[in-house]
Parts: sequence; structure tokens; C-alpha cells
Amino acid sequence: MLYRTAGQFKTSYQADQALFPIRQDAVLLGIILIFAWAILPLVASEFAYQTLLIPILIYSLAALGLNILTGYAGQLSLGTAAFMGVGAYACYKLVTLFPWMNPIVAILLSGVFSAGVGVLFGIPSLRIKGFYLAIATLAAQFFLVWLFEKWGWLYNYNASGAIQVPNLEMFGVYVAGPQASSVVQYFVVLGVVTLMTLICINLTRGTLGRSWKATRDMDIAAELIGINLMRSKLTAFAISSYVVGVAGALFVFMWRGAAEPNLFDIPLSFRILFIAIIGGLGSVLGNYLGAILIVGLPVVLNTVPEALGLPISSATVEHLNVMIVGSLIVFFLIIEPHGLARLWALIREKLIIWPFPH
Repeated sequence: MLYRTAGQFKTSYQADQALFPIRQDAVLLGIILIFAWAILPLVASEFAYQTLLIPILIYSLAALGLNILTGYAGQLSLGTAAFMGVGAYACYKLVTLFPWMNPIVAILLSGVFSAGVGVLFGIPSLRIKGFYLAIATLAAQFFLVWLFEKWGWLYNYNASGAIQVPNLEMFGVYVAGPQASSVVQYFVVLGVVTLMTLICINLTRGTLGRSWKATRDMDIAAELIGINLMRSKLTAFAISSYVVGVAGALFVFMWRGAAEPNLFDIPLSFRILFIAIIGGLGSVLGNYLGAILIVGLPVVLNTVPEALGLPISSATVEHLNVMIVGSLIVFFLIIEPHGLARLWALIREKLIIWPFPH
């Protein structure tokens, strides 16, 4: 079969712990990257870019940031959307205060401000955890959204209270703003998401990732064996908030084009949390699988019945979407808490040992 591993011998610890211990995994990832970088831009339409491809990548990155904090470090957070807002507003201020700045540099720098705010609101995690920590991050959500609305300096005292993305140019091509094309924005988002995913994979597989997992599984035991809980928790908040902040900058500058404070309200936080839960907590792949499902489901509900000659109203589509997502969350929490990523792992294991029984 495709996943036959006969003849793939590991002769060292480094080879056994490699990023792709099975050769087929590396080949599959290579095919996916070629498809994303070379094939999709040739066949995708404007509708596909704006409705599927760009939002899937951005939501995947935001869920990855949340997964670092909740899935790997075990620290609950309900303020993801607010930290996305910090990144978006920071990027807006950077490009308006420094018009000469490279847009991608501004997007990556915006995560630094989000990381600082994340550490500030992560300090309570040193004394509280579980439900109480979730309430603390929920307070951060409400406070930051209120700040976006009331602090006029953040949106340059615009009468509408919204931020409008200006035309941003890089190497003679518009990458953001009204004149930017969707394919250029797709490449920018894909490049940033690929880079951030690679960094997060290496972080979660290294010493820092092991300290996060130990803190998540049993913090008292982790402290007894010498892990600094303060460093472990605050680095998780910092890196998670950085990734989420970059996702927030991409969310506004490469997709929405403008934003008001209520765009970063609690429903967005819950949507990202649902992506992480359905995809699988403590997994990098799960963020992409969850985002594909959550973003693609409304599109499927809109297009498939119409293609079958059974058009349904947009209100019905919204109701069906909420019902299906809610049912999936309950299903995965009960049947498979590790989400879609675990289902793929099971399929992969079956393919490796096929045709022998498990």
C-alpha cells in the first residue's frame, strides 16, 4: 500500500525522532505544498480565494496560536479574538506611522505587541488555572474590545471608529488595500502561515514544547522535576499571542480590508476555539483540518443544495451551520476528544499495517 514502511530502518535516535520518520509523510506534505503554491493559483477563482483559501489559512494560524496555549500548555483562553485585534491595530499603526515599512515586516512585528499584551494578561495564570483562568482571559476580551472602541489614537481618530487598510506596495506590487489582487494576498498569507507553522512545529517538538506538555499534564510534578512554571506558562502566552496577533493582522490586511472593534468580539474567539476542538487540541495538523471544516461547511451548504435543484435561504444555511458545528463539537468531545487529527492518525496507522488486523 501507499504507507508501506518496510525497509525504512532507523539506526539512530535522531533518525527516529526526525520530523518525518516515515518517508511517505514527507512526500504527502511535499504534494500538499506543491498543490498550494503552484496548482491552486492557476485554477482558483476570486470566489475561492475570498471565501475559502485565504480565510482557511488565517483561521488555521489563529487556531494554531490558541492550540499552543490550550492544547500544548493546558492554559484555557477565551480571549483569542481580542489578541487578534491587538495585532490588527498594531499593524495599522505601524503602516500609518511608518509608511516606508515593508508590509510583511509590519505584519510580523505586530505580533510582538500582541505577545506583550498576552504576557500581561497571562500573569494571573501563575496563581489561577482552569475555569478561573478562562474567566480572566474573558475579562481581557471585553477590556481590549472596549479599548479598541474608546482609544481614538488606535484608529487615527477616524470619525467612523474603524480602521481602513491603505494601499500597501512591495516590489512594485500592491499586497494590501483596495488595489491589491486576491492572488497576491493569497501568496502573502500562504508564505506567512507556512513560516509560522514551521516555527511552531519546531517549538512544540523541542525543549520548550516538552515543558509545556509537562505543565499541561501535571504542573506540580513538572515543578518538582525542575521545570520553571512561570517561564513555561508565560512563554506559552507570549508565543501563542504572537501567532494570534500575526493572524489578526492578516485577517484585516489580507482579507477583510477594514475592521471595527466589534469584529474582534467574543463570537470570533469561540469560532477559533471550535476550530481547535474539532481539529484536535495538541495538534498542528488539526488546526488546518478544523479550519477547512468550519470555513468550508457554509460554502457546501450554500452550493450543494442549489446544484441539486434544492435552493435554501441564507437564514436556513446559518441555522444548519450552527446545528452541525454544535453537533460535531459534542461528538468529538464524547467520541474522539483529540479531534480530526486523531482520526487521520488512526487511518494512517491502518494504512501502515494493512492488510493485517490492528
